[in-house]
Amino acid sequence: MPRKRKLLAQLSALQSNSSFPQINALENLNTTPGGDCSPKSSKYFVTEKRNSSRLEADFFNQPCVSLAKSFLGQILVRKLPDGRELWGRIVETEAYLGGEDEASHSKGGKQTQRNAAMFMKPGTLYVYQIYGIYFCVNVSSQGEGAAVLLRSLEPLQGLDAMRELRRTSRKAPSKLLKDWQLCNGPSRLCQAFGIDKAFDQRDLTQDTDIWMVPGQDLPGEQDVVTTTRIGIGNRGEWAQKPLRFYLRGNKFVSVVDKKTEREMAARGPLSCS
Repeated sequence: MPRKRKLLAQLSALQSNSSFPQINALENLNTTPGGDCSPKSSKYFVTEKRNSSRLEADFFNQPCVSLAKSFLGQILVRKLPDGRELWGRIVETEAYLGGEDEASHSKGGKQTQRNAAMFMKPGTLYVYQIYGIYFCVNVSSQGEGAAVLLRSLEPLQGLDAMRELRRTSRKAPSKLLKDWQLCNGPSRLCQAFGIDKAFDQRDLTQDTDIWMVPGQDLPGEQDVVTTTRIGIGNRGEWAQKPLRFYLRGNKFVSVVDKKTEREMAARGPLSCS
């Protein structure tokens, strides 16, 4: 049967050319059958993936607080060197307002080599290192030196790869991370998505390795908790300003403000988001 032999030969050729390049820490990602070659997805992913057009410049070109709120429910996408994609729904952000903000890296309007991305066009990534080990990722907005910190994601696709990236970035062996532990914090988010200093000053509207796409069922004002930022207790009045935003009732948020949530509950019911 010549036709059958021809089909088998084509299949064999495809199988022999199916490998992908691997880079640095990503070399060790699990690509065995049953792993991320058929990525594990959350219940949201089936609907989210339908709307896969990239968020463009107009979206990012808005005031810092507005952008921080607008990020909630949107999707961060990271394409790994082997072609797989990691998807995460943004569930927590913080706004840093630039020169006037005593907690901002650009306070006083001072521009340095480190914070240059904060002064670039809206949609530019600002990645910095803390404790000489961990990374945090921000996105520039309108306003001189203003940017939004991405604090937490709800993993949607590529959870096995996220676990492996988290594992390789930690020194001590530990238990298998649960879904809600993968991206519930700014440095954990960066570990899970393989984001490091090499991503600093990249443009989310143009980059081929990282971008954002619109989410569906975006939250309303009643679904967003507005509270104080984390880890800036020595910044005077700025430590008390309500510049952190997260999705109310979402278990992937890093730090929950129970007092504020109780006050919101007293004002009215929680809607679906």
